[in-house]
Amino acid sequence: MKKIILTGLTALFGVLGIQAQETKADGLDNPWQFRVRGVLVAPDESASIEVIGGGTDISTSFIPELDISYYFTKNWSLELILGTTKHDVKAVHTAAGDVDLGSVWLLPPTLTFQYHVTELGNFKPYVGAGLNYTIFYSSKSGSVIDDVDYDNSLGYAAQVGIDYMISDKWFINLDVKKLFLQTDATVNATTALNATVNADVDINPWLIGVGVGIKL
Repeated sequence: MKKIILTGLTALFGVLGIQAQETKADGLDNPWQFRVRGVLVAPDESASIEVIGGGTDISTSFIPELDISYYFTKNWSLELILGTTKHDVKAVHTAAGDVDLGSVWLLPPTLTFQYHVTELGNFKPYVGAGLNYTIFYSSKSGSVIDDVDYDNSLGYAAQVGIDYMISDKWFINLDVKKLFLQTDATVNATTALNATVNADVDINPWLIGVGVGIKL
């Protein structure tokens, strides 16, 4: 067992060593990059609601966002995107009318694999795709229901953006992401509607961000 572990560690460090040499060969002695953005979060929502029918209305929000990138080469990188957002939620056009479902916080850490175009001078456009895992927390029920439970969700992410270099280290960033995000919600409305209602909710938000970044 010890030999297997040592062999695995040796192979891992060997891969990391090769990767570091390739990174330096591409002129990336410091391959880390950080961005801070202001982001508009605009849900593109729809829902299938049992018992009472109807759809859903989820509010737009504006949040700060931090992302951390690591460049394997001058063209390829991984980006971890961090932010949290609060939304007001309603069930609309149901058999019971419009129902206030309160609010909920979403924490959707997202990891994307990106390709960067580097032949356009100070303009550095990129595209990315990856995964997000959304955690729902601190939900507060509306005025006519008892509580709402949301299932955490694993989904896909797509991304396009551009960096504009204003110095060797600093740059301005414009970024657009689409998260393909679905959750199963359980609404306990026994007090007002004498029912527990299940809903399949597609949130699918657009995230449109502008910010600044630094290469380290």
